[in-house]
Amino acid sequence: MRRCSLCAIKTTNTGEIDLRHAIIIGISGASGSGKSLLANTIVNELGSEQVVVISEDSYYKDNPNLPFEERAKINYDHPDSMDHELLYQHLLELQQGKSIEIPVYNHALHLREKKTCRIGPHVIIVLEGILLFVDKKLREIMDIRIFMETPLDICFIRRLKRDIDERERTLDSVLKQYEETVRPMYLQFIDPSKRYADLIVPRGGGNRIAIDMIQAKIRELLKKVQIDKT
Repeated sequence: MRRCSLCAIKTTNTGEIDLRHAIIIGISGASGSGKSLLANTIVNELGSEQVVVISEDSYYKDNPNLPFEERAKINYDHPDSMDHELLYQHLLELQQGKSIEIPVYNHALHLREKKTCRIGPHVIIVLEGILLFVDKKLREIMDIRIFMETPLDICFIRRLKRDIDERERTLDSVLKQYEETVRPMYLQFIDPSKRYADLIVPRGGGNRIAIDMIQAKIRELLKKVQIDKT
C-alpha cells in the first residue's frame, strides 16, 4: 500500500513554516493534453501561497559537451532524456522545508541556462510532465496521480502552436519530431503509464467536473494536514 506523504506542518522557533512533507500531485499525459491548464487552475483556485507548479520540462538532462547538431538529434520524448533523479532529490528537499534551484532549460538551444529559478517549500506541489509516471520513485512520492486523456490530434495542434510561438522552433522541425519521436514515444511510454493514474481526465484541462473532483480531494488532504497540525 502506498504511503501518504503527509504529516504535520509546524512552526519553528524562528517563525518559519516547517514542511516535513507536502501534498504532491502529479499530472501526466501527452504533450498538449492540458496538463499546464489543470495545474494553473489548481493554483488559481487554491492560491499561489499554497501551491507551486514544477514542470518536468525543466529537468531535461544537460549536454553542454555535445555540439548543437548532436543535441538536436536527441530523443527528448524518451525517459532517458530526463534527469528524474535531480527532480526526485528536489522533491525530497522541498519536503524537508528547503528551497531548491530549478534548472532553466533553453528549448531552442537544447541546453540548461546558467540561471536557475529558486522555489521555496509549499503545502501543495503540482508536478506536470509527459513522463512522470514512467519513473517508479516519482510515482511513489505522489499523493495524487492524474492522467490527461486528450485526442492526439488536439494535442498535436496545441504542441505545434506552442513550439513555434514560445520555443522558436520551425514548422519542419516540429513536424519531423512529432512523426519520429513524439507520437511513437507516446504510444510506447506515456499512454501505458496511465495505468498508474488515480484519475484519468477525458477532454483535457477544461473538464470542469473532473477539476471539481480533484479540488475536493486536495481539500480533503489539506484537512488532514490541519488535523495533524493540531
